[in-house]
Amino acid sequence: MRNTIEFHPTRRNRRCFSLAASLTVLGLTLAVNVRGGPPFVTDDPEPVDYHNWEFYVASQDSKYRGDWSGSAPEFELNYGVLPNVQLHIITPLGFDVPPQGSSHYGLNDLELGVKFRFIQETNGLPQVGIYPMVDVPTGDAAENLGNGRWDGFLPVWLQKSWGSWTAYGGSGYGINSFTKGNENWGFVGAVLQKQVLPNVFVGGEVFYQSALQTDFPYEGTEFNVGTGIDVTPHQHLLISAGRSIGGHVDFQCYIAYQFTFDNSLLRSWFNPRH
Repeated sequence: MRNTIEFHPTRRNRRCFSLAASLTVLGLTLAVNVRGGPPFVTDDPEPVDYHNWEFYVASQDSKYRGDWSGSAPEFELNYGVLPNVQLHIITPLGFDVPPQGSSHYGLNDLELGVKFRFIQETNGLPQVGIYPMVDVPTGDAAENLGNGRWDGFLPVWLQKSWGSWTAYGGSGYGINSFTKGNENWGFVGAVLQKQVLPNVFVGGEVFYQSALQTDFPYEGTEFNVGTGIDVTPHQHLLISAGRSIGGHVDFQCYIAYQFTFDNSLLRSWFNPRH
């Protein structure tokens, strides 16, 4: 779920940069096929194709009651290890800038996951998959750069397409109650997106997330609007931004540059004579 929690950079705390505008202009003139998931918090059940790769250089940011936090940058790698099975890892460099006190920057918690699609889409049925994830406590929780303990997220995602439209979403349960002050949490979200040009889609999402810390009472409904632009057949720009609906998240955004390739292309890079 590229991912969900404010002040938790491995869960889509969004970050924007000024170069987004110039990259967008570039992308609108060029070409591919971007799946669901990024740039949205809500994910999809569609894994990376067998023997294919996705690599993201991304940044996320959110502002909650004057506290800015996120990742700058994070590196994500997905691989289609088997048909309908994807391996996933995110290595984030996180930051936290409170309204008062010291700011912090450094390695955040590592995120690992496996996406498994067990129902294929048909004319009458959506595709369905699960995407369990765990966060490895590699960050410094004392500096608000990690959870300090292992935690997990167990979602089920569905997706259905018709013409130029795609809808996907689902719900999940977060396991975060291993330490005092933390509690388990729930998530539900939905996305609707449309392919408006051969190389451009636009979409929007609404999601709800319950609180995961007793001393940090974040809970509420949020929305994002976003776009994906195929710059070349193997390079893609993804951007989204939003905020709470009647809540305390004043702003959140996400920007990523994605590279897609398969094993044959990878071999050609390392063995150019072949």
